[in-house]
Amino acid sequence: MYCSTGRCSGGGSYPQTQKNEKKGPSIGFVNLGCPKALVDSERILTQLCAQGYEIATRFEAADLVVVNTCGFIESAVDESLDAIGEALAANGKVIVTGCLGARAGVIRARHPQVLGTTGPQRYEDLMAAVHKHLPPRQDAFSYHLPPQGLKLTPPHYAYLKIAEGCNHRCSFCIIPKLRGPLTSRPLSKVMQEAERLVEAGVKELLVISQDTSAYGADLRYRTDSWRGRERRARVVDLAQALGELGVWVRLHYVYPYPHVDDLIPLMADGQILPYIDVPLQHASPAILKRMRRPAAAEDNLNRIRKWRSLCPELAIRSTFIVGFPGETEDDFERLLEFLEAAHLDRVGCFEYSPIDGAEANAYALPVPEETKAERYHRFMACQQAFSRQRMHAQIGKRMQVLIDEVLPGEAIGRSSADAPEIDGKVFISGGHELRQGDFVEVLIEGAEDYDLRGVVIDARCPERDNAPSAQPTPAHNSI
Repeated sequence: MYCSTGRCSGGGSYPQTQKNEKKGPSIGFVNLGCPKALVDSERILTQLCAQGYEIATRFEAADLVVVNTCGFIESAVDESLDAIGEALAANGKVIVTGCLGARAGVIRARHPQVLGTTGPQRYEDLMAAVHKHLPPRQDAFSYHLPPQGLKLTPPHYAYLKIAEGCNHRCSFCIIPKLRGPLTSRPLSKVMQEAERLVEAGVKELLVISQDTSAYGADLRYRTDSWRGRERRARVVDLAQALGELGVWVRLHYVYPYPHVDDLIPLMADGQILPYIDVPLQHASPAILKRMRRPAAAEDNLNRIRKWRSLCPELAIRSTFIVGFPGETEDDFERLLEFLEAAHLDRVGCFEYSPIDGAEANAYALPVPEETKAERYHRFMACQQAFSRQRMHAQIGKRMQVLIDEVLPGEAIGRSSADAPEIDGKVFISGGHELRQGDFVEVLIEGAEDYDLRGVVIDARCPERDNAPSAQPTPAHNSI
């Protein structure tokens, strides 16, 4: 996401500088990486604008460029380094932050001319670096910022970060080194932000963290007050509270711990969306042990069956890694067998990639690159076949859809089983009378491998007394 080059894919608004229209110091901004990084970028942009900086829509119009990087896998590192190079070539003055920013040596080996580097969540250090190289004007105009801060997402959905960091030590991951241990936000603070977002018109809250199911563990699940009630800092209590706001609530990055079972009745009752993002990563016990995955000892297949018995509408998303060091053909076949038995609704897959500083780099029996690629394609072909079957099973059904975009002759939206950016879409014929953020009832008339097509049969947009249902749609597949 390159805000500074006009390719910012969000509906957020902020003071912008066009060429030859400067009123004060201007910043070009580049956001890369996951939704958690996007939330960091929103906070940085809010701070910059609060201090009188304008946001340039082109590198050439900026006095300085900030690049918020990703450094989780090598392809992300390469993308971040390329983005830094692009900003340097066009502007010449660049400060780097984010996950890759914590690895200053990697950045300066490729781009020694960067002005400074800071790690993720180092907001004060970043602002100090900006002030050093581009001081705010003493008479800087004080921008009126919305109560919810600046957002890079469209106005009808927003990411709600409930914690930073992670306590796990997965052998393939360096996130704890980059972002530190689990640090949960107090429940009242999370709910205050959620209320501000809903008051601003947000229709869908996407709950994110490194480990959403561990929320509150570092706080010893302490009690907090919200709306006159005492609530514990636990993911179930938080989900219940968010469900009272009358909008879609979608949970991401949930590990399959036993207490997660308590979330499923909330989904079945329509309090939150029947959608859960569970990063399982593999199905072979031997590989899970080498990965040092939390909850590896749990019988995930039985847990999934239990969840679906409680909430048949449940859509489950997961991600997997193929080609992990030591993965045998038998390990991979067990993964395919799990995929077939679990009938997951949304699946992503990655070929294992060594990450600088990860323990798994030293593991014996690395899998050849051609074998990784072959297993990746077999995995994806298997999931695509499952997806095609489940998508075609939706033809003739009705479902509630949230409109993301209205184009000439067509509207594009998502069902409760579809998270933005990563899951499938519902393409709606006509729909010119619809608006972004509307909830509509759609009759499904066609299906592709991962997407659906339909027509509107009820275009009324529910209000608070008739809030969006959290359990409308039968589950279906996407990668």
